[in-house]
Amino acid sequence: MNEIAAALPVDDHSLSRSLRPRHVTMITIGGIIGAGLFVGSSAAIAAAGPAIVVSYLLTGLLILLIMRMLGEMAVGMPQIRSFTEFARAGLGNWAGFSVGWLYWYFWVIVVPVEAIAGATIIQGWLPGVPAWQIGVALMALMTGVNLMSARAYGEFEFWFASIKVTAIIAFILVAAAYAFGLRSPTGQTFANLVAHGGFAPHGALAALAAVTTVIFSMMGAEIVTIAAVESTEPARAVARMTSTVIGRILLFYVGSIFMIVSVVPWNLVVPGQSPFTLVLDTIHIPYASTIMAWIILTAVLSCLNSAFYVASRVLFVLAAHGDAPHWLVKTNRRHVPARSVLLASVAGFAGVIAAILSPSMVFAFLVNASGALIVFIYLAIAVSQVRVRRQAELAGKPPSALPMWLFPWLSYLAIAGMIAVL
Repeated sequence: MNEIAAALPVDDHSLSRSLRPRHVTMITIGGIIGAGLFVGSSAAIAAAGPAIVVSYLLTGLLILLIMRMLGEMAVGMPQIRSFTEFARAGLGNWAGFSVGWLYWYFWVIVVPVEAIAGATIIQGWLPGVPAWQIGVALMALMTGVNLMSARAYGEFEFWFASIKVTAIIAFILVAAAYAFGLRSPTGQTFANLVAHGGFAPHGALAALAAVTTVIFSMMGAEIVTIAAVESTEPARAVARMTSTVIGRILLFYVGSIFMIVSVVPWNLVVPGQSPFTLVLDTIHIPYASTIMAWIILTAVLSCLNSAFYVASRVLFVLAAHGDAPHWLVKTNRRHVPARSVLLASVAGFAGVIAAILSPSMVFAFLVNASGALIVFIYLAIAVSQVRVRRQAELAGKPPSALPMWLFPWLSYLAIAGMIAVL
């Protein structure tokens, strides 16, 4: 249904197939690991204490179920190659239209959010330059990268995401050595998990409530269904990534958060300040603040790059189905939907301007409004999977090569979880 080639002449306005498996892998990871982990986790830790580890674990398992449902539909319907279009297959054209535009809006808001975050970091090194000028420069840079080619975007994201992954693995290893007493002058530090009010100082309910905060920082695994369209084997890429990427994300998120609350007392974590920097300072790593600032900047630029890419491709798909102006169904000679990229750029610049003129009203409203949308979108995908599976069973089709576990109970559990978060 969502086969771009079916709607467009392949030689004229089709997307490229230049992304390799390593690009798809890092694009997916890059879209998930951002400032939400390196900085945003501080607010979650302060709210739930060491029990935040349980919050991240529950959130990761919930997203794992969503990704498994996506994997089943991707393998069963290889002609559908966009995350948002599974809602069209399961719930009808109205769902494809609604989910597509809501998803585009979500990522278009991410563009100025990440641009402003990056500008704030850089302004610390260039205090004489206004933040808005730096934000505009970052927007122009990412617009240029995304206009070059899918391969250029893939390479950019591969190396930026690789830096993030390497940094997180190194952090976990260094922190683990300290927590186990190998570098700590006072021996093992795991007592921090139960000291200072216990493992759940604010109660078990606080750990469950923190899921609503944590889930927004872990969104983005579904990017694989969009990036895979421009790989050589889309269905295979989606099937592989939906089964493996969440395991890696759980390692990065849960592993690093567990190390943070093990090395330092949770009540020393200040919301808005990177707990990673606090841990590195505690371990006496030289230039910890500078190191983390560069890593966070890398994470921000990576997410900004992914947001540009996703917003442009989703808009391209919407246009191919007649849900957006048809003039957007056009690619340049490098098979890049340049008009969709530029429209995302315009929206991003508008967001930066809104943040400058009205940071506490207009921009705050846009960010808050976009947050709950992604949960609604995931809910629509989960309901679509149940309907598609039921329809396949009634039609007597053979079971999927990548079936949802314990269907329908785990599907229902995922739906209930999303409703609870909302």
